[in-house]
Amino acid sequence: MRNGRKHDIEEWYLEYGDAIFKYILMMVKDYQLAEDLTHETFMKAYMNYHAFKGESSPKTWLFSIGHNVTVDELRKRKPLMIFKEILHFNKDKGPLPEEIIQIKETSKEIYRALGELKSSYREVIILRKIKGFSIEETSKILNWSESRVKSTLFRAIPALEEKMLKEAFLNEKTV
Repeated sequence: MRNGRKHDIEEWYLEYGDAIFKYILMMVKDYQLAEDLTHETFMKAYMNYHAFKGESSPKTWLFSIGHNVTVDELRKRKPLMIFKEILHFNKDKGPLPEEIIQIKETSKEIYRALGELKSSYREVIILRKIKGFSIEETSKILNWSESRVKSTLFRAIPALEEKMLKEAFLNEKTV
């Protein structure tokens, strides 16, 4: 079983590692941290390989682990982030460099607007609309009911559109 585990994890890393990294990067907005959390995701998958029963796809299982690792890290950092905001040490809120995530100009606007949404909206939009997971897969990754995924997405899309309209309006006024 040990050889099967190592082989599967290596194969899954090659197949899904980049997608998981990009998902985590969208959540944490920190390249180095995203690399570390991606590594941690695959380490946890390796250590908990016995728990994978094949009830979902390996991709869904790995994204679920990646989601949990990322949420845990964000919870740990929240007090530190609030402290930094109080002291006005905010990180640059601009888009990530193009070489990190190769996206078009309109995608940058979406990314910026996504970053301003509350985390539950951001998570469900990334998983459903950007990563293309089904409602069922998204519910497994987030450990939510399918109805919660649907209702959150139903509210998240208009919130994203509103942020993008505000962004476009602000950009127009500065030109």
